[in-house]
Amino acid sequence: MPAAARPKPFRREFNARARLTVCLLVTCVLLGAGRGDQDWTNYVRIGAYSLKSDNAEKIVANATASDVSGIEVDNDIPGRYESFLNPEEKLKAIRAVAEKAHAAGSHAFVYIAGLECITANADKTPHSLAKDHPDWLQRKITGETAIFGGGTAFWIAKGDEDVWVSPYAPEWRKTYMERVRQIAATKIDGIYVDIPYWMTHFEGWEDSWASFDDYTIAAFKQQTGLDAKHDLKLGDLADSNFRKWVDFRIQTITDFMAEIDRTAKAVNPEIKTIPEIYPGIEEAAVRVGADVYSLYGVVDAIAHEYEYGEGDHMASSRTPLDWFCYQVGMHSFRAFAQGKATWILNYSWDGDKSDRRESMMNLAMSEVMANANFWDAPGHVMAGSNDLPTRKRIFSWIKEHEKTLYSPRTPIDPIGVYFSPATRNYFANDFIDSYRGILIWLMQEHREFQVVTPGTLPGFEGSSLILPDVRIFSETEKAALHSYVERGKTLIIAGENATGLPAAPQTILVQTSPGKDYMSALAKGFEKTTPERERELSQILSQKPLIGVVASPMIATSIARVGEKPHVFFANFAGLKGHVNPVQTPQNGTQVTIAGATAGRGFFLPFLGEVQTLTGTAENGSMTYTLPAIEKGAVFWYEP
Repeated sequence: MPAAARPKPFRREFNARARLTVCLLVTCVLLGAGRGDQDWTNYVRIGAYSLKSDNAEKIVANATASDVSGIEVDNDIPGRYESFLNPEEKLKAIRAVAEKAHAAGSHAFVYIAGLECITANADKTPHSLAKDHPDWLQRKITGETAIFGGGTAFWIAKGDEDVWVSPYAPEWRKTYMERVRQIAATKIDGIYVDIPYWMTHFEGWEDSWASFDDYTIAAFKQQTGLDAKHDLKLGDLADSNFRKWVDFRIQTITDFMAEIDRTAKAVNPEIKTIPEIYPGIEEAAVRVGADVYSLYGVVDAIAHEYEYGEGDHMASSRTPLDWFCYQVGMHSFRAFAQGKATWILNYSWDGDKSDRRESMMNLAMSEVMANANFWDAPGHVMAGSNDLPTRKRIFSWIKEHEKTLYSPRTPIDPIGVYFSPATRNYFANDFIDSYRGILIWLMQEHREFQVVTPGTLPGFEGSSLILPDVRIFSETEKAALHSYVERGKTLIIAGENATGLPAAPQTILVQTSPGKDYMSALAKGFEKTTPERERELSQILSQKPLIGVVASPMIATSIARVGEKPHVFFANFAGLKGHVNPVQTPQNGTQVTIAGATAGRGFFLPFLGEVQTLTGTAENGSMTYTLPAIEKGAVFWYEP
């Protein structure tokens, strides 16, 4: 809860010590099962490099010098028509960098394009992908092909041909998967698949809902019996047939990535498949067809080039509200991942007046506090750094404290917030506003939260679950919700009730949408809006938490158990002003109270700092710790 509403140390009307002990035991069992599932992708510190035929040794030396442990190399084989046909030279370079990386104790992964292919100097050559195979291209419903020239995007040079291929083009897909097999045979540690998208993100294609090429239309007809050109109302999400088209497009991209993963692992079982995806939790996932909720189930990790809102998306340009919204995205991704790694490819600074080093640190802090892996990149490109000494400082600190930052985080006593993929697919804006508002409210209230999905709902054990304007449930989901209530848990239905459950003591109907209301208020005046605004929600969730936090609402908190110890992760966004001020206002007076504890030590780890030991105060069956000033971010944990 905000510092302005600071109470006396929390009192308990029940046996908090016993409850905490049960949580400890359950968590230990979960951790014992989960640790073995982690691998290098969970701890990686990422930098990118352009791979040539003769620079593998230099790349690895430069990476090692700045504590990069995950080396991305750009040497795209299927995304360049010349190497799509003749990959031998690039395969040799990939093999060389894999050997050098392994000798240095690092891991390397190679970039390949998903459904995009560029022919260099196509204006001067008789052969290009589009000239040789026009039937492979994605198309609008009106027949235009997805072919573009220099200047359409910054990576397309003058004279080049840029095309987007249908994943159902059989000859192309056969060759593509053969290239995947060949790459896997080089012993590279990962295949990094960028832009596995339907073409909806270039100008003039935003509302195309592509692709309507013959191969895709035939596949949709085979699966549904529908003619995509005539049997659906394009863009009308109220139309049941168009919803089938939406689902088909998402499943197609998911299946494509699953085949890449199977194909690579058939050659090298240890290789990792990592797609780069820019859509996050919002409507863009539906339009582009690359849905990270679905993709996490078929790959080893996802690199999120996540963009929230408008503008340039730089860390240096973000407002405090932007930072909180990015927190919502990252915590959602961590829930979708279910233990797999979440990499964040965001950008810190690109030439504005603010200090690039501060922007780099802010970006890294915001990501590691959310249990995501930091990728240092300059400007709007993947390779390089805005400031190598700052990269070294950040990565060295992450390396020293990687167990604290990246060991599995398990719930203690969470309030659940439900993410419904189906509702997002068909009612994106209403749902996301409500969902995002609830999560920001919980972060500012400093309550432990857990994003719950259809996949994790049956095992969710938190005492309360919020459904933020969820409008669509499968029968399986409805049964799981009924079971949840039957176990004595509290279901909070905000907005429309699509569960089929009547109002009852354990099923609370909130006719308004507190999340949407709170999000609207934040957008109008972030610094003037405090969690106290949502009184009804506060009253419903009035039970005191096991881990109590008193802090400024400008700090986003997340609470979890790491190892056998309760941890609180703090991300401070107070005072940040886009393009003007990248230095936070330090926050004082933060307190953490451990219910059911009468002794024990607290520990405080400031971002880029060293661990400090804290002495707590015992009162009313709890231990309370007052933290030093939080500058950028920090971690607190308790040991009995």
